[in-house]
This record gives sequence, C-alpha cells and structure tokens, in this order.
Amino acid sequence: MLVVDAGPLVAAASSADRNHQRCVELLGTHPGPLVVPSLVLAEVAYLLGERRVHDELEFARAVAGGELLVESVEASDWPRIVELVERYEDLRQGIVDASVVAVCERFGETKLATLDRRHFSVIRPRHCESFELLPS
Repeated sequence: MLVVDAGPLVAAASSADRNHQRCVELLGTHPGPLVVPSLVLAEVAYLLGERRVHDELEFARAVAGGELLVESVEASDWPRIVELVERYEDLRQGIVDASVVAVCERFGETKLATLDRRHFSVIRPRHCESFELLPS
C-alpha cells in the first residue's frame, strides 16, 4: 500500500510539470494499492480542472478504473485532523494534509507519496518517528 498526496498525482497528470517523470515512475511501478484519501481526491480534481479539463477527466478514469483506491476520511479521523491542524498551525498545514496523516496512521503506513517536503518532513505521526517520503 502507498498513501498518495495530491502533488504526485498532479505532476503525473501534467507532462509539463518538472516532477512528471519521477512521479509517473513511482506511481506506475509501485505494487500498490495506491490509496488516495477522499479529501486529496477533491484537491487533485480541482487543481487538474484549473489547468486542463482533459487531465481531470483522465484522473477520473484512473479512479473509475480502480488504478487508485479512494479512502474515505472516517468520523474517527476528524479529532486527529483537528489536533494536527492545531499543533502545526505555524506551518499553515490544512485539513487535506492532516487527513493524509490520519489515513497513514489508521493503516500503520510509513511510506507516503508526496512532493510536499515542507509539511510532511516536520509532522510527527503517532505510529512512527517520521514518514518515508517518496519519490526520493
């Protein structure tokens, strides 16, 4: 399993993105499943739709085809999301990033696909000392 933040999905969808190739390689070669928290799904759809509607449609096809597994943010995740946003308020980390952490914690996942080193290298999850951030 690999929990995926918005950055690698947006980069993989856009050939003009400077991180495109390494994100395509990561997402295309990871044995999976590739788990996308539902709040990340909405963020990616918005970002892709702002750039090119075609990219947003391709993303929807990947979800519909089962290439990406959408994980709901559960009611039990919300107290942790609030705690993380409050604790890291100076980072201006929002609820989407906090939901990624909560999903990783719920599954005990230590690897995270993200381009957001600024937030995820600082955040200390409950289940491990730090995340292994991919692509490296």
